[in-house]
Amino acid sequence: MNQTPYGFSAFLSQSDAVGLTVFLILVLMSVSSWTVILFKGYRTWTVRSSARDLIEGFWSAPSLARAEEQLAGRGDNPFAGLALSGITAAAHHQRHQAGRLGDALNLSEFVTRALRQGINSAQARLETGLSLLASVGSTAPFVGLFGTVWGIYHALIGIGVSGQATIDKVAGPVGEALIMTALGIAVAVPAVLGFNALTRGNRVILAELDAFAHDLHSFLATGSRVDAAAGATSRPATASAPQVA
Repeated sequence: MNQTPYGFSAFLSQSDAVGLTVFLILVLMSVSSWTVILFKGYRTWTVRSSARDLIEGFWSAPSLARAEEQLAGRGDNPFAGLALSGITAAAHHQRHQAGRLGDALNLSEFVTRALRQGINSAQARLETGLSLLASVGSTAPFVGLFGTVWGIYHALIGIGVSGQATIDKVAGPVGEALIMTALGIAVAVPAVLGFNALTRGNRVILAELDAFAHDLHSFLATGSRVDAAAGATSRPATASAPQVA
């Protein structure tokens, strides 16, 4: 197999500590961004695919206690966590009505506060890692550009030392240095696309969480679930929601 004096391997073998450091930084950025994309993408897919079954299972439970038992082992799911937060808040308010300053709220306000905190907590978990993708997408091209500038600098020094500035002496070293720019772009593009896709997925999940929280609040505060098909009217709890214990 013929060995070419130019190319990526030749560039790495001729790079100094700075060039190799830039290359390793780009590799680390790529690995970390792909790890976040794959992990968060799988997490978003599992949450969205299980949301409908979890919500339908909650509303079809024969009682609130039974619904809480079904959700107890699925607290890592944002929908299950939200439901458990609301149920816990309603039970706490019933046990300690105005017993402390923080509990001196009516049931509706107390449940609303718990559900809002549950949504905020779920949003924080969903957005974990997105800042890394945003950082990689915005900085990787400049890191690659720095490696290119550094490589061209050394290429020009080598040309000056040799005293030969013909096209065959310039094209190889400069072309090898431009590899860093290509690497920076190759690292940044998946990070930006992954960030946009995950952000959209999170937006859909949060919208579904908000709708579920609205139904939860209506049920826990009034004992009946709002019937969306009938506008602002509500149905009996026995027909559309678990019975309040």
